[in-house]
This record gives sequence, C-alpha cells and structure tokens, in this order.
Amino acid sequence: MTDLRINELRVHEADIEASNHSNEEENEDWIKPLIYQSQGAKEFAYCPYSKFRVGAALLAHDGTVFTGCNVENASYNLGLCAERTTIAKAVSEGYRRFKTIAIASDLEDQFISPCGGCRQFMREFGDQWSVYLSKPDGSYVEMTVGELLPVSFGPEDLKKKTMLTTQSGS
Repeated sequence: MTDLRINELRVHEADIEASNHSNEEENEDWIKPLIYQSQGAKEFAYCPYSKFRVGAALLAHDGTVFTGCNVENASYNLGLCAERTTIAKAVSEGYRRFKTIAIASDLEDQFISPCGGCRQFMREFGDQWSVYLSKPDGSYVEMTVGELLPVSFGPEDLKKKTMLTTQSGS
C-alpha cells in the first residue's frame, strides 16, 4: 500500500469529495501524484520476456492507494497485468469500491490502454469509476471503465432471471 502524499497512508476523504466537485485544474492536485505512483510501480515490473513495463496505482473510495506492476511468467498465460495485480492487492485487503486507477508504461507515442482481460477485471467492481491512461511525460486521458468496455457483462447480469430452452422448445 502506498500513498498519494509523502509520509501519509491515505488521501483524505475530504480531498476526494472536494475533487468530485472541482474543476479539472483542481483534480490534477491528486491525479498527477496518482499517475506518478503508477510510474513508480512500473519500475518493479517483472517482464523478462516482453520487456514491456506497466505500473498501476488504484485509489479506493476511502483514499487508500494500492500499487502494482505486471508480473510475467515463462508460461505466458500465467502472467499478471499491472491492473489485475493492483486490484487483487486491494481486494485481498478487503476493498471492493474504487474511485480511480492510473496506468503507466514506457509508451511515448500513445497512452497506455488496458487489455481486454483487465477491462473485464475492472468491470467486476463497477463501470462508472475512472481510468487514467498515461504517458511517461505525465500526460493522461481520463475514461470510465464503461467507456473502455461498453455493453459489458458484470456481476449484476448473473442475478437476472434466465430461462434455458432447447431447440425443441422444452
């Protein structure tokens, strides 16, 4: 678990609430440090195969920040993306509600974008929280999980009543 501000464990809820009602310039007071933390997390990436470093910083609703990086494996499909690593860390500590996640990589020509698996993983925890796609220079684009994964399938879909019928109608 890391922090948005030096020597503090969390962002104050009042700061988060104030940012919900402020202009873009004021939002940068906490977005830029979150992006900076995602860039720091990228430094710990274990990526001997792809050499593609990714870091993420996740802000929970109470102001707690979790960071993570991608962790590759010789059995490629067992690797973990930074986004899933970070969310899994938060969930393993009892967190389920998130405000935003910032993602960083070494891509200079485009903003880093989460893979389809990470988009679905984020969707598990809602579709209206923010995702900041960044570049190494600190510039970013803000999107919601819902914008990244439109017409998505989520936990609420499992609660819908379904009726299974066969071709014969029974």
